[in-house]
This record gives sequence, structure tokens and C-alpha cells, in this order.
Amino acid sequence: MKEPKLFDTTLRDGTQGENVSLTVEDKLKIAKKLDEYGIDYIEGGWPGSNPKDEEFFKKVQSMSFKNSEIVAFSSTKRYGIKAEDDPNILKLVSSGAKIVTIFAKSWDFHVSQALGISLDDNLKLIEDTITFLKRKGIEVFFDAEHFFDGFYHNQQYAIKTLEVAQNSGASIAVLCDTNGGQTPSKIKEAIEEVKARIKIPLGIHAHNDSGLAVANSLTALQEGVEQIQGTVGGLGERCGNADLCIIIPNLKFKYGFRLPKINVEKTTSLYNYVFEVANLTPDNRVPYVGRSAFTHKGGVHVSAILKNPLTYEHVSPEWVGNTRRILVSELSGKSNLKSKLEELGFDITQFSEEQFKKLTLKIKEYEHDGYQFEGADASLKLLVLREFFDYTPNFQVENFNILHYNFGEGTGTEAIVKLKINDETVHAVAEGDGPVNALDMALRKALEDFFPSLKSMKLIDYKVRVLDSASGTAAKVRVLIETSDTDKTWTTVGVSTNIIQASWKALLDSVEYGLFVDNLFPVKEN
Repeated sequence: MKEPKLFDTTLRDGTQGENVSLTVEDKLKIAKKLDEYGIDYIEGGWPGSNPKDEEFFKKVQSMSFKNSEIVAFSSTKRYGIKAEDDPNILKLVSSGAKIVTIFAKSWDFHVSQALGISLDDNLKLIEDTITFLKRKGIEVFFDAEHFFDGFYHNQQYAIKTLEVAQNSGASIAVLCDTNGGQTPSKIKEAIEEVKARIKIPLGIHAHNDSGLAVANSLTALQEGVEQIQGTVGGLGERCGNADLCIIIPNLKFKYGFRLPKINVEKTTSLYNYVFEVANLTPDNRVPYVGRSAFTHKGGVHVSAILKNPLTYEHVSPEWVGNTRRILVSELSGKSNLKSKLEELGFDITQFSEEQFKKLTLKIKEYEHDGYQFEGADASLKLLVLREFFDYTPNFQVENFNILHYNFGEGTGTEAIVKLKINDETVHAVAEGDGPVNALDMALRKALEDFFPSLKSMKLIDYKVRVLDSASGTAAKVRVLIETSDTDKTWTTVGVSTNIIQASWKALLDSVEYGLFVDNLFPVKEN
């Protein structure tokens, strides 16, 4: 197999995904990050389709790229006019891109139903568009849209579209599984036929509607394609595109390609960066780059992992820039707990075997009551400190009260807290948007004069999970609160049949951890 060129279409096809919206500045930032990562081709967008993409190509011309070529995208010319008169085609020329991707119908059904023209007319669109762009000195990649569906409906015509593109000067023919419905065996069968008649290099562009985009792309590679297209995190329309964050590590670690330009060890940071810029929540379960990809929970697994990571990891997480995580839960054994305590900064030689046993049972009791420490390291550390280190905070809660009232057509919430701080009783009252916000405001009001560092802390996420919905409004709930200050974040948990009480427990842990624990007992970040 020849080492493939990698073509990223996050900025074009990826933005067609639901809830994906990138500004011009977002696209420029991501393009720079993709270049630093080592991608060969970056498809920046369709300059003829919207002002945003036009502006992108104007601005990107002033940027320098070390590894990547910026590619513009468009359909063939419109039926009934010359290529040199088509505004979309002319915008490709003025975009400054040295390479353009032209897509055209290769499925006869689409030609007749979507375009409403003859099959020969469609071939003429392909020929005229590519010929015109080649005369302008532009390299053309040809995307055969719906190629595999077309191949299995009318094989001769589908391949004819590739022949016309080849004879018109296209440098590569990219076979597109646009509907994402093919299987690896079908991909293999079609490419074997194509190779017998097409001499220019082939590429693959797979969608994930059958969950096979990565498998189909790698099958195409085994059949000799020389370019693989995809997106970061598999972003794209419907179920998305082939995920380059999975494909690239597979190329490196499963197929043995050198990939000298690709910084594979930055794959996880690339994934997280793109999702952060796009304001999307990363999927923890994505292979290689997900937060759970190298996370271990079962006691038997953890015991083995600590002896040799190869027992339950197919590659080292560091190879893709990820990290190994050990969880503590009701499934945990002693190995989990020891590893987790070390991760939290404790010297495990300070603990006796009896203490390990006691703490394991305590955690299991808590989780039986609905607590979950997998994503709440701060609350777990507080639990350990309270159990074994005679730890108490510098303030104690005496009571709190919530008042909810109506006025006109609106509502309001008031919280009253009573604390003892350094033997001094402090009352504070605050209004807020709901009971949790009011409690947060009142607690801060009571503490800030004594602990000024509280001003740098802010609540950034609040999640509520109903644990036993069959109990209706009497159900137990679990609340997770994520908090940050200037340089770290931490998560705490509270459980109760009263949502306000559960929130209050998580809120208190959050404030207590931020004010005292990190100073007295340094801990690694979550």
C-alpha cells in the first residue's frame, strides 16, 4: 500500500453537520491548527455558495502554511451556460486556491431526478468545467458524488464520469459514498473494477450513515486509493463523515505508515481544539481521543493495567496525546483505589491495608446511595480527607433557608445562609435566578470578606440526574457542579431526594475544595 495523502474537509463538509457553525475567524484558526498537525489538504469551503467562505479565501491568502494546501470546492458549471460565464466557477478562480475540488453526479438516478438533464449533458458539464479550470492553471480533484450507489445502479455510466474527468485533466478521482450506505465488501468490489479502467490516482470520501465510514476508508486504502478524505471528530451532515482522528492513528499504529508530516501525538489536542472552537461537547467514547478511550473501571482490569498496560490497551494513550484514567466506583477493587489516590496526590504508603478496605467499602456505600465519583474527583478527595486526615474546613454551616415568591407576572428566589467562620456567626441574604443561584450568591456573600480568593471562582456547569424516575417527584437526584478559577477546574457531587439539598451539598464541596484543599493538599487537575 502507498502512504495516502490526507484531505480534511472539516471546514466545508464538517460545517454541514447539525449544531456546527463556524465564523470566518474560527475557520482560519482551525486551518492553522490542521496545518500544524500536518494535514496535506484543507478544504476551506465553497466560495461561490456564501459570503463567509468568500471572506475565508480572501483572508487565508495572507497566511502561510507549512504542510497544507488550501483547497476550494464547487459543483460543476450550471447547465446552459459556459464555464467562463458561471459565477461560481469564476469565484473558484479568484479564490486564490491552487487546487479545487469539483463534484459532479456519477449516479444516473441523480442526473435525471436531481438535475433533470440527460446523461450526456452531465458528462459535458464535467468536461467543460475541468477543462476551463485546467486552462487557468488550477489543479482539479474530481469528487464523484454518489459514486458507489451509481456504480451498483449503472456501472458503465458511473465509471464513464471518472473517465471524462480523467481525460479532461483531473489529477485524482475521489469515489464518494455520499449516502453512507455501503459496506467494506461493496467498496472493495467497486474499486477493483475502477482500477481496471482509471489510471489517475483514486481517493475515498465516506459518510458514516451505516457506522462504517472509517472501515470503508481503510478498505479503500487496502485497495490502493491514494487520498483519504474525512473530518476531525467525524463532523458532517446526518451521521457525519469518516473520522480522521480515528483513521490517522490506525494508519500509523495498525498499518505501519510513517506519516512523517503528521504529529500523531497531537491528535487528542486537535480533536479537543476543534470541538472547543465549534462550541461542541466532545464525545468521551471516541476511539483514541475520547476521554474514556483509556479509562479503566473494573477491578480486575485495573489490577492488570497497573502491572502492564498492554493487558487492556491496544496502544499507549501518550502516542495520541491522551491520558490513562483509573475510576473509582462500586466495581472497584484495591488496585483502582490505590491508583486513584496516587492520581489525587496522596502518598499511598500512608494508608494501611485496613484503611484501604474501609475506604473501598465507604465508596461502595456512597455509590449505592446514588453518589458517583467517576467524574467528581474533588468530592472524592474531600471524602478521603474527612475520613483519614481529621480535615475540617475553616467554616461550618449552621443552616440555610430558601424563600420563593411571586410578584406581578414574575417570580423571585431569596436564600439565607448562617455560617460560623473562625468562631464568628455570619448571616447573608441574596437573591438569585432560582434556588441554586440564590444559595451560591448568599454563600459567596458570607465568605468573600474572609476568603477573597473566592472571587476568582465561578460555577461553569450544573447537571442534574434523576436516579429513580419511578418514584416520581420523590425521586432521588444526583447533582454535579463544575467550578473553575484562573488555572484549574474541579467537579463535585451531591445526592438527595431534595434537589436543593443535593445542589447545596455539591456547592459546599465545590467552595470548600477551591478555598482550602488545593492549598493544603495539592492535587492533580481533573
